[in-house]
Amino acid sequence: MLIRNVYIENATTPTDVRIVDGVFAEIAPQLVASEGEQIIEGNTNLMLPPYVEPHVHLDACLTAGTPRWNESGTLFEGVQIFSEYKQLNLLSPEDVKRRATAALRLLAAHGVQHVRGHVDVTEPTLTALEPLLEVREEVRDFIDVQLVAFPQEGILSFPNGEGLLRKAAASGVDAIGGCPHLEFTRGYGADSVRLLMDVAEEYGLLVDVHCDEIDDPDSRNLEVLAALALERGMGRRVAASHTTAMGAYPDAYAHKLINLLARSEISIISNPMVNMHLGGRFDTYPKRRGLTRVKELNNAGVPVAFGEDDLQDPWHPLGNGDMLDPVWMGVYAAQLMGYDELQDAYKFVTYNGARALGVSEGYGIRVGNPANCILLDAPNFYEVLRTHAPVTYSIRQGKIVAKTQPAQTTLYI
Repeated sequence: MLIRNVYIENATTPTDVRIVDGVFAEIAPQLVASEGEQIIEGNTNLMLPPYVEPHVHLDACLTAGTPRWNESGTLFEGVQIFSEYKQLNLLSPEDVKRRATAALRLLAAHGVQHVRGHVDVTEPTLTALEPLLEVREEVRDFIDVQLVAFPQEGILSFPNGEGLLRKAAASGVDAIGGCPHLEFTRGYGADSVRLLMDVAEEYGLLVDVHCDEIDDPDSRNLEVLAALALERGMGRRVAASHTTAMGAYPDAYAHKLINLLARSEISIISNPMVNMHLGGRFDTYPKRRGLTRVKELNNAGVPVAFGEDDLQDPWHPLGNGDMLDPVWMGVYAAQLMGYDELQDAYKFVTYNGARALGVSEGYGIRVGNPANCILLDAPNFYEVLRTHAPVTYSIRQGKIVAKTQPAQTTLYI
């Protein structure tokens, strides 16, 4: 395959890209096509590594409105509604498998090739886990899926929470999660972080914790997670998702915490759309944005990735799998609107996401790497954001996974 005339990652001069046996073989201007070689005309469009969706709930996706809508818009009502979904026996292996597969196909259509999905393990029969393990294998040809054992209603505050977490760890998940801010007490929260880190070490798994997803400035579980990651040398295997309490912390404490996070080498996963939607719900005015300190973390060298989080479920009634949506919301909410900041914003859903998932090796458009990439209908990422340009091609190991024809408008004026 020869892809002609593309700008790789905002380059200022176009080039050609040759793929042989599923690997990037040559990257240079004006390559000569071989006889019978498949040719894709890049039309001076942008080429990026494939999108990474670092945070989505595959067990709950596409359930919005069942059994009821979240009218308060709070995290807590969302948890209650999904608990009701389970109690009504609506959650079945067939239900989970159908919805998760549909969601992953939607993500793939938008150029996503790596996904981290959270699966609730505060359900005594772990109904969603087995079908999602099956789905993970069934979709390997077009998307890589990691599964996180996510104790949505707590580890220490849920009956047999530790036992269920360990059962999930032994079943073949990729990462261990937690939700310390929803534990009954602050002590339970810190203890749950220590426990989940122990389980991850014991089973050799990654860590991704829903951490301090609350506006409470006294929710301080992130410092516990970062300290343990630093002390145990696990930082590059650990991610903290949401961390929205950081938006409510006093500046002096936030400064200290960000220094610790940088030393620990953990990743932060922000979900701008859902965080903005759920955050600040208990404020009158002034109203908090409900977002972590993306700009300050980014400036301090802490890798920040953006996820969509929820696709049409009790926490988010919208969402369609397009990673431009969280980037668009994120650059506005975090005030990353300088030209260079906008140009670099693709990294929140590419390189930083790959780092958070631990899949950075072999990721990127370089000779010798697996030929995974996307083409977008604009010459650079500033124009991608400005026009919300679609992914025209998603290519995985040298094969076309998805192709989109950009819309054309004719004005009769």
